[in-house]
Amino acid sequence: MKTPILIAVACLSAWAADNTLTPAEKQAGYKLLFDGHTMNGWRNPASEKPPGDSWAIEDGCLITTPKPRISEDLITSESYGDFELKFDWRISARGNTGVKYRLQRTIFMDNSKVDRKAGFEATLEREVTAPVSDRAKMAPNATGQAYSVSYEFQLIDDSSGMGGRDGGVHDVGALYAMIPPRTKASRPPGEWNSGRVVVKGDHFEHWINGVMVLEGSLNSDQAHAGTAKRWANAPTIRDILIHAKPAGPVSLQHHGAAVWFKNLKIRAL
Repeated sequence: MKTPILIAVACLSAWAADNTLTPAEKQAGYKLLFDGHTMNGWRNPASEKPPGDSWAIEDGCLITTPKPRISEDLITSESYGDFELKFDWRISARGNTGVKYRLQRTIFMDNSKVDRKAGFEATLEREVTAPVSDRAKMAPNATGQAYSVSYEFQLIDDSSGMGGRDGGVHDVGALYAMIPPRTKASRPPGEWNSGRVVVKGDHFEHWINGVMVLEGSLNSDQAHAGTAKRWANAPTIRDILIHAKPAGPVSLQHHGAAVWFKNLKIRAL
């Protein structure tokens, strides 16, 4: 019979502290995307010109900063095609964020140049086809945003009534704007959740707290129909997603809400 000390050692070997890998994870080929202290492994927004201020590190978590001058996602330094990503997240009440993958491109918008009448999608399209914004040439008092064109694992406070629109394609666990989740498994705002994304070829899986809430094909008719509807006023962006490259960075979305991420671990498949 194992002694209590041996049992304790066995438990410690199976469970890692935050932002560390267990022996089993190391053997499986996982690597840390966040060490709990630095932006290593990410494109640090603070190194841009002008510096970004959307993200900070606090208590071993990557956190969004409120009302930044430049709202932008936090993007990995490396690209990934077929992969498995694990992460923990916590969201504030009425919060909205997401984990994006196979990122195709980013589009910068100077908010002082946004055409309010045209709408968000049409303004993004203009910035792709005939750009008028330049981050490096922003006026001192101007604000901006950088939008990531990619697939998105939607993370949102469904309990606030923010979900449920357009057949559920904006609900927690959805392939955002494309395919709704099959079930729900997230905990209330303020509580930690575990997430997992598996992508291989055009097959994807979204997991929340050990439950697979959605699986499908990135190239399915349903996904393409959702993309065509979402980007009807931005055909260039629509075509980028329908004919997406098979690899790209992963990003954490800044959507204005207070969100926390930790224990981000990824392995190539």
